[in-house]
Amino acid sequence: MDFVVFLKGLLLGFSIAAPVGPIGVLCIRRTLAEGRARGLVSGLGAATADAFYGSIAAFGLTAVSSALVDQQFWLRLVGGAFLLYLGYTTFIAKPAAQAAQAGGSGLAGAYTSTLLLTLTNPLTILSFAAVFAGLGAVSGGYGTAALTVAGVFCGSALWWLGLSTGVSLLRGKFNPAMMQWVNRFSGLVIMTFGVLALASLLRQ
Repeated sequence: MDFVVFLKGLLLGFSIAAPVGPIGVLCIRRTLAEGRARGLVSGLGAATADAFYGSIAAFGLTAVSSALVDQQFWLRLVGGAFLLYLGYTTFIAKPAAQAAQAGGSGLAGAYTSTLLLTLTNPLTILSFAAVFAGLGAVSGGYGTAALTVAGVFCGSALWWLGLSTGVSLLRGKFNPAMMQWVNRFSGLVIMTFGVLALASLLRQ
């Protein structure tokens, strides 16, 4: 069961990180201009920020989970519906045309700049709260919450590793059409989580 919880978090973290937005374009450009290592650490900065906000959402909900036990149906309903919405908007989203603006020199600067840039969007907490509620991650206690967040970070980090490596190997061939397919695949995976969350309500 613990592995399943971690795996869910890993797949979700991978899918949420994959859509090519301004941060993704920034990492791609850094990889092309300054090498794979700089692109990777830039992505890890974004993954750390996601894990931070995910922790706030997961542990915050778990802390009040006893008060939410009777609301599990509605939590999963809202969370599942949000996952479907998030997946659909990701599926139809166009890849970002411009990179996010971030400074920073060296590997430490690349990591810190994307970390701080990603942290400027605190609404991410609400997104993770809805997602975790849909997955039922708040009903298993702090251990389940920690495993889910760890999975989210590892999944996100895995995406950035794959992206920086792929861009480095496919210089000149990584085009908007490929990024569009990345968005579509990510959207389908997220929508699948939404369907599973809603389907779990039928089994209760």
